[in-house]
Amino acid sequence: MGRQDNNKKIKLSKLFIIVIILFFLAGAGMATGLVAVSIKDMPAWNKKPLVPVSATRIYDKNNDLITRVGVKNRIPVNIDKVPGVVQDAFMAAEDHRFYEHHGISFKSITRAAWNDIMNQDIVEGGSTITQQLVKLAYLTPKQTFKRKIQEMLLSFKVERNFSKQEILQMYLNKIYLGEGAYGIQAAAKTYFNKDIEQINTLNEAATLAALPKAPSTYSPFQNYETAKLRRNLILNNMAEYGFASPEEVAKVKEQEIFLQKGKSKENDYPYSYFMDYVVHKLINTYGDEKVFKEGLNVYTTLNPEIQKITEAALSNADNYPYSREGENGVLQPQGAMVILDPSDGTIEALVGGREHSHKRGLNRATRPRQPGSAFKPIIAYGPAIELRGMGPASVIDDAPVNYPKYNNYAPHNYDYKYRGLITMRTALTRSVNVAAVKLLMEHVGISNAINFADKLGIDLNAVNHGPSMALGGLHKGVTPVQLAAAYAAFANQGLYNEPTAITKVETSNGQVLEKYQPAPFQVMKPTTAFLITDMLKSVVTSGTGTGANIGRPMAGKTGTTDESKDIWFSGYTPDYVGTIWIGHDSPTQMPRAYGGTYPARIWHKVMSQVHENIDEYHDFYKPSNIVRVTVDSKSGLLPGPNTPEEHMVNDYFVRKNIPTKIDNVHKLVEICPESGKKATEYCPNPITKVMLKLPYKVPDKVQDSDLRVPTKMCELHDPDNWTLMPDKEEVPESEEEKSDSQEDNNKTKPEETDSQKTEKNNDETSEE
Repeated sequence: MGRQDNNKKIKLSKLFIIVIILFFLAGAGMATGLVAVSIKDMPAWNKKPLVPVSATRIYDKNNDLITRVGVKNRIPVNIDKVPGVVQDAFMAAEDHRFYEHHGISFKSITRAAWNDIMNQDIVEGGSTITQQLVKLAYLTPKQTFKRKIQEMLLSFKVERNFSKQEILQMYLNKIYLGEGAYGIQAAAKTYFNKDIEQINTLNEAATLAALPKAPSTYSPFQNYETAKLRRNLILNNMAEYGFASPEEVAKVKEQEIFLQKGKSKENDYPYSYFMDYVVHKLINTYGDEKVFKEGLNVYTTLNPEIQKITEAALSNADNYPYSREGENGVLQPQGAMVILDPSDGTIEALVGGREHSHKRGLNRATRPRQPGSAFKPIIAYGPAIELRGMGPASVIDDAPVNYPKYNNYAPHNYDYKYRGLITMRTALTRSVNVAAVKLLMEHVGISNAINFADKLGIDLNAVNHGPSMALGGLHKGVTPVQLAAAYAAFANQGLYNEPTAITKVETSNGQVLEKYQPAPFQVMKPTTAFLITDMLKSVVTSGTGTGANIGRPMAGKTGTTDESKDIWFSGYTPDYVGTIWIGHDSPTQMPRAYGGTYPARIWHKVMSQVHENIDEYHDFYKPSNIVRVTVDSKSGLLPGPNTPEEHMVNDYFVRKNIPTKIDNVHKLVEICPESGKKATEYCPNPITKVMLKLPYKVPDKVQDSDLRVPTKMCELHDPDNWTLMPDKEEVPESEEEKSDSQEDNNKTKPEETDSQKTEKNNDETSEE
């Protein structure tokens, strides 16, 4: 009986062991399967998620922070910037054995489980700092065995690939610490208005370390007393684990938390159009991901004071013309203005509209529009001086002309008047359209003009252009940024700089990705730049741009397109270049609005303030080979014996281009006072007059036509009882005289061009 009982006991024991083994094997199998599934579904190993997503910081020219773009209120810092007391506080709160384990702490897991069973207040959790970093970077917050296994496996991976200091740095930069603060630097600013380097007390360090467990609950701004209790628990841990002495902790626990809320940049986006311009440039270079998530440091050329002045002027409704009635009342046009330093092309201010509605919207400072007469110095006058040796006293005949090759294109002036023989200075000062077209077509040539503009940053090669290009009639147009940069070359002795708003871009770790180095390019002779500048001075002192005059050396040009759909003023001093455009987003007529009115007035208001703090009153640089010479204003040659006093002008020349010939346009001619025509031998009382003799006729509507030698002979007087004689055309005295006259007046044929395209009649009107 006893043996049977013993046998039963033995069998039951074996059965129990077998069951235990089976359960173990089943559990092991399930665990193995769970591990296998966890590994299969585990996120792919990639170091990038460990780096905290952070905002790009944008600074002005004084290296002051303007704003952040991308993820807000996260400012990564290197671990060597984080004081030891802060590091100790976080390890005491989250993982005091951080430097001892390899990613997993089984002691911490066991302790946390026991505290959970015993329902005790948990100060230090079971997850290591490495595990918390992995959870933030790769996994969801959902608590499952599968996620926990993945967390452990990834933690081992992190520990093998990074040093402890790198792991702690990534963790402190990634965690959320309440009040919209991501990372330890943002939290220091948010709660104490300090940089993390300045957090050097146990009180402040423990307060920050108290936050990760429940940021909202333990925010001292929201729940001050609860935050203090949590801080004190952290302090106790610091004493227990040897991070601080019990005496220090006891003293600090009696202290209040001295908060000082930092200024939030959460919704701060100042200087919006300039910021949009910078962000657009960054995205084109680095892409969205890098700009909005990798915490770049971007240093710009923005001058806050000039930007504020420009924004105020562009937002003032009184500075704009009223244009037309719309569905919701009177619609006013928009505006844009760019101000840059001509010496290096750095953009100091950029405004792309009257109001900024949303980020990265329409920026009119970078939108092409027709430039009107503001384009004349670039496309006609500049290349005429640079390539043909012409100058301010060179003469052009402002008389009707048409170009059969371009669908009989016939330019006209804004007032439909023709001034006759005028100097280039007068033509530019009064913005005479016909003169600009003749310069382009009869002296420069379209291809040469396009090449000159291209050097100034304006590409016109993609399409065919014709004569109206001289008046700003372009297929695409130019942007205010482009026009400002082109004018800057005139102000900068012929040196062109690519306009820039960014001086340096760094990664969050300080690696320099790009650094602006001015690379000025000589696009024209310094003499050309000076002569254009001096002519544009006349525009401001006595021409269409007088409204912009700020009472110091400056030059500029107005621009008004057909029906005043676009109006411009582009001007400069030795210190700054400013270009302003006004118009509707959809080109619309603006009655009685010209470049010399609203744009010039805004330029004056802005630039007067911009130059207030510039004490040095200096003029533009004048090359040593520029001299002043008196010439005949109707021929452009040296005065001759018949040149009247009123037709003499004193102007600048490049020394080598001083004319050597004597005026041969003014001639002594006998005129019949009764008919006003050239006298014959039968006219009883002829008078001798100094008149202009040219080898071609002009219509009577040309203003100096009465100064020109008549083309017909007097028919009132003849020897046979005053019988009327038939009209006779004047014939030059000799072929040699005709040839000399043609040479002296330099009447060349229009330069051949490849463009056979029909030229549209797009006469951009001149000002006033």
